Amino acid sequence: MGNQEGNGIRGIKSKGNRKEYKGFVAGVFSGIAKLGVGHPFDTIKVRLQTTKSSHFSGPLDCLLQTVRNEGPRALYKGATPPLMGWMVMDSVMLGSLTLYRRFLFEQIFSNKQLRRLIPFASDKIPDRLSSFGHGIAGIMAGSTVSFVAAPVEHVKARLQIQYAADKKQRLYSGPIDCMKKILRVHGISGIYRGLGATLIFRSFFFFWWGTYDIFSRLMKQHTRLSTPAINFWAGGLSAQVFWLTSYPSDVVKQRIMTDPLGGKLGDGERRFLRWRDAAMAVAKESGWRGYWRGFLPCFLRAFPANAMALVAFEGVMRYMG
Repeated sequence: MGNQEGNGIRGIKSKGNRKEYKGFVAGVFSGIAKLGVGHPFDTIKVRLQTTKSSHFSGPLDCLLQTVRNEGPRALYKGATPPLMGWMVMDSVMLGSLTLYRRFLFEQIFSNKQLRRLIPFASDKIPDRLSSFGHGIAGIMAGSTVSFVAAPVEHVKARLQIQYAADKKQRLYSGPIDCMKKILRVHGISGIYRGLGATLIFRSFFFFWWGTYDIFSRLMKQHTRLSTPAINFWAGGLSAQVFWLTSYPSDVVKQRIMTDPLGGKLGDGERRFLRWRDAAMAVAKESGWRGYWRGFLPCFLRAFPANAMALVAFEGVMRYMG
C-alpha cells in the first residue's frame, strides 16, 4: 500500500516468494492504533446518532454529560469488542485490500482485452494500479470485511447506548453477555442484524482508497515529505473524504443496529424491518440534518485515528520487507 515501490502505489508487480500474509499481519497493528486514538470520539458519535436532539445539545454537551454522569472510562464503553474486532477487521480489510489490488492490476488492468471495458482506460498497459482500481479494490475489501465487522459493530453499538451509571440497570453487563443474550433469543441472524447496512456503508471505501492513492502520489511528486509523513497525511485526508461521502449511510446503519431486537429479549419493540424504514425515520424525525447528527466528533476522529492507523500499517509493511 502507500508508498512501497514494487507492490504499493507505484505498481503491483509479480514477484517470486511474495509474502502474501504481510497485509494481514500489518493490519493488526493498524487496528490497535485506530482504536486507541478513535474510540472516545466513536462513543460520542454513536450516542449523538442514536438519541433525539433534545438529549444532548451537541458533541461537547454529550462529552461532558457522559464524563459527569458515568466517569471518564465511559468514553471507552464497548471498547473490548472493537479492540479485538479492529485487530481482526483491519487485518482482514488491509490484507484483502493488498490481495485485491494485486489481482486487479495483474488480471484486469494489465489485460489488453479487459482494459477496453474499463472507464477512461488508455490503450497503454500501465506500470501501476490506477486510482480507480484502488477504489474498486476498496469496495471489494469493504464487502469482505463487512462479514467480520457487522457483529462487532452491532455489539459495540448496543453497549455504547446503555446510559445507566448503575450496572445493575443495564440490559447487558458486557460484550460477552450481549452476544449470549442475542444469540439465545435471535440466533445468528440477530448477531448479524445490520449486515446489509454495513455492506452499503462500506461500499464508500471506493472514495477512501481511491483518494488515498491520489493523495499519496501527489505528495510524493510535489513534496519532500518522508514516507511515514506521506502515509500520515494521505491516510488522514482520505479518511475525511470517506466520511464526508459515507456519513449518512452510517447514521442509518447505527439506527438499525441500536433498534430494539424485540421478542423475549425484552429490549422493546422492533421499529425498522428494512434499511429504507430506518432511513425514512431519520428524515421524519430530524430532516436532512438528522443524517449529519454526530458528524463533528466523527470528522475530528477520522484524521488522527486513520492517519496513525495507516502509519502503523505502512511501517509494519516496510519492516516486513
